[in-house]
Amino acid sequence: MKICIYGAGAIGGYMAVQLAEAGADICVIARGEHLRAIQKEGLTLLIDGKKKNVKIPASDNPIDFGPQDYVISALKAHQSHESAKKFAPLLGPDTAVVTAMNGIPWWYFYKEGGKLEGRHLESVDPGGEQWKHIGPERAIGCVVDPATEVIAPGVIEHHEFNRFILGEPDGTQSERVTQLAEIFKKAEFDAPVRDAIRWNVWLKLWGNVCFNPISALTHRTLDQITQGPLRELCIKAMEETKAVTDALNVHIPKEMMARRLDVASKAVGHKMSMLQDIERHRSMEIDALVTAVQELGRMTGVPTPTVDVLLVLVQELGRQEGLY
Repeated sequence: MKICIYGAGAIGGYMAVQLAEAGADICVIARGEHLRAIQKEGLTLLIDGKKKNVKIPASDNPIDFGPQDYVISALKAHQSHESAKKFAPLLGPDTAVVTAMNGIPWWYFYKEGGKLEGRHLESVDPGGEQWKHIGPERAIGCVVDPATEVIAPGVIEHHEFNRFILGEPDGTQSERVTQLAEIFKKAEFDAPVRDAIRWNVWLKLWGNVCFNPISALTHRTLDQITQGPLRELCIKAMEETKAVTDALNVHIPKEMMARRLDVASKAVGHKMSMLQDIERHRSMEIDALVTAVQELGRMTGVPTPTVDVLLVLVQELGRQEGLY
């Protein structure tokens, strides 16, 4: 099975090492110092007190690898949009593209079955570039749970969790998603296949829509964000996001909100990705996590005043830092 990991950073690098050890034919797309380290020394993963190192073909040019069975896009959402045309050399007639990214995916309204069927989201796919150049028919959804970190060029550290939730946009148990789940399980991932992947996308986003911008704006860790007045702010943003979710006919029980907050409160000292991006001066992933909720609210006629304020503030912070 030929698999290209497009974006071999924290999540992509973790996936690449585990999948290579499981017997998949892996190649990776990376860049800069990280790429040079992988080409010279291989890709190293620190996990469960062990150090794994695998030699994996790596390049910054997809033309070096040719068509794949699967391309796993582990880029940030805006990076995936910017790279849409570059996927072409990796795409054969039956290549599936797995969107292992946070937030609302660019293919959201492909085979969604509602009144917005076939629409693309400007917030995550301006001009429909991914829709046109990759094609929603190739998409397999993937909700990412693991916490990992690039601690040095070519070196990934795994902190916790190993679950990647998979699902077809139309909810079917297709051969391609079943085969993908099988190789994921061989790679020691928990890889359930869901028939309503959008449910899992939204459940994770209920947290990201508030945890991430608030962490960036306050420089508070996740346990601090989920206490006191900031917890109340999270609840307001989550309630608005739930209203959007309901309007899109994805129904998640309200009690999941408190559960999401309570679990997050136990992550003592954890910095959300937007805060990490500020500290490391990396581009901020705002649109797929926050702007998309605002856009979907407007598309469905649901007001999102708290989300709107958080969005304006974090966008302005990103601009001031030169990261958005």
